[in-house]
Amino acid sequence: MFYNTKCDCGHQNPTGTTLCESCGNPLIDIDGRDILEMRYDGMARRSQKSNPSILDKVWNFFSSVKIAVWIIFFTVVASAVGTIFPQENTFLDMDPAQYYSENYGTLGTIYHVLGFSHTFNSWWFITLLFMIGTSLVICSLDRVLPLYKALSKQQIRKHLNFLTRQKVTLTTELPAGTDEEAWTSKLGTILRKKSYRIHKGKDGTALLAEKYRFSRWGPYINHIGLIIFLIGVLMRSIPGWHMDQYMGILEGETKQIPHTSYFIKNEKFTLELYDDKDLPESIKAKGQIVPKTYETQAVLYHCSANCDESGKEPVLEEVHKSNILVNHPLDYKGLQAYQFDYKSTPLLISVKPTLSNPATGESYGSFDLPMNNPKEEYQAGPYTLKLKGYFPEFGLEKGQPISLSNEPKAPAFIFSITGPGLSANGEPYMYFPRQVDKESFSQDTINGAISQKLKLAVGSMEGVQFANYTTYLNIRVDKAMPYIWVGSAIFMIGVIMGFYWQHRRIWIRIDQGKLTLGGHTNKNWFGLRNEVAAALKKNDMDVSPKSLDTGGNQG
Repeated sequence: MFYNTKCDCGHQNPTGTTLCESCGNPLIDIDGRDILEMRYDGMARRSQKSNPSILDKVWNFFSSVKIAVWIIFFTVVASAVGTIFPQENTFLDMDPAQYYSENYGTLGTIYHVLGFSHTFNSWWFITLLFMIGTSLVICSLDRVLPLYKALSKQQIRKHLNFLTRQKVTLTTELPAGTDEEAWTSKLGTILRKKSYRIHKGKDGTALLAEKYRFSRWGPYINHIGLIIFLIGVLMRSIPGWHMDQYMGILEGETKQIPHTSYFIKNEKFTLELYDDKDLPESIKAKGQIVPKTYETQAVLYHCSANCDESGKEPVLEEVHKSNILVNHPLDYKGLQAYQFDYKSTPLLISVKPTLSNPATGESYGSFDLPMNNPKEEYQAGPYTLKLKGYFPEFGLEKGQPISLSNEPKAPAFIFSITGPGLSANGEPYMYFPRQVDKESFSQDTINGAISQKLKLAVGSMEGVQFANYTTYLNIRVDKAMPYIWVGSAIFMIGVIMGFYWQHRRIWIRIDQGKLTLGGHTNKNWFGLRNEVAAALKKNDMDVSPKSLDTGGNQG
């Protein structure tokens, strides 16, 4: 239901207006004595249209403070649910379904199935954030535009009904013979010294004193900061803008950082332990090993070609080198690698075997053989070795070779060798980089006749690379963080604006020797009341602050 918006002064106001745009006269409950609602100075808002269109209904939905509160409530609940159990992005080489089932039972399984294990990356959570941002934008526009219109076109001589329904008000008679214009001018001078901006009416008997108007924009500055903050959070869902995951890298191993053109190498891992004399007896009794410091000597490469093509060697260019310690990450153009954890893992990284004739000892050549991603073909003198099979952890099942895991704990390679003295179709040869029990499983025995012609073996330990440790790095990329910081800073500026300053206005009009005063502020009414009383006292009118309460009247 909307009231008649035509004022007694003849001005036709838009639907939803509660105070006349021209004179300030209340359009609702004119005869009442309630304090006026001055939040938007009574101006009409778009959400108060009498015949809203479909677009207006959408606008009205998001402009509702109640709706905004409900959206924020659901977002807070979703955030709380997302912290009940660890999120998937905190795992290290674990299957999420198995992790939740084993660690949290049926509840963990349900948690994972419902998608709460990746709450903060889910479409529905991002939708909630988007709705909060939309609500902030529309709520702000719905209110800030009418407020700006009201404050930029303030009438000086307000309606008497407007003045007497302010929280700070006074109605009294001026002493007989008082020069009304001079009295008003003197009061304006007194208030100007209190940092008020003075606006006088044309006849000199009306006055508007105002200060700290900028504080009214504090809440909207807050909204702008929150909107920028939310935009920064939403930008994290853009591919390449945000990454927060963990990588395990063996010593000497080079791995590609997912979803980037960068590779990182663990050149060396260094671990320093506390001496027994530095440990308390409780830890000594348990036989615990306590690390003092551990660091990764890392090299960062940029890939210029063959980055994601399997079977082809990527073209890498070194761009950065850094020693990564706890709280001292590698940092390159927004990409950061933090030292997170380590694990003792004595694994084979690569070997440099030599192909030779076991009878004569003649050597045909050597080649580098990595345990991860070996090439399809190698050349050793006149002989060509084509890789037909690779088993990182060799085992047998029903007489068939299998790999028990993907870690090179007991690697085995099956080559097809072609060259002088061998079949044109190639002859199979199985190579074990690590020694095996010759009595039960000999490399020469399993290779048969070809072992009498050729032998593949490592001549010295110089060509063998072992990884004693696996380092775990937390890789982070957050290009949206500057926007988040800017949004946070703007939000704090809005908080300071609204907290430390109050918008204060004092209206005065004199009608045939009768003074009517009204004052308004958004908070600290006692301060405004004392300020008005002090100004009146300097202008030869002794008024107590208490008499300026609503309904106060001296005459």
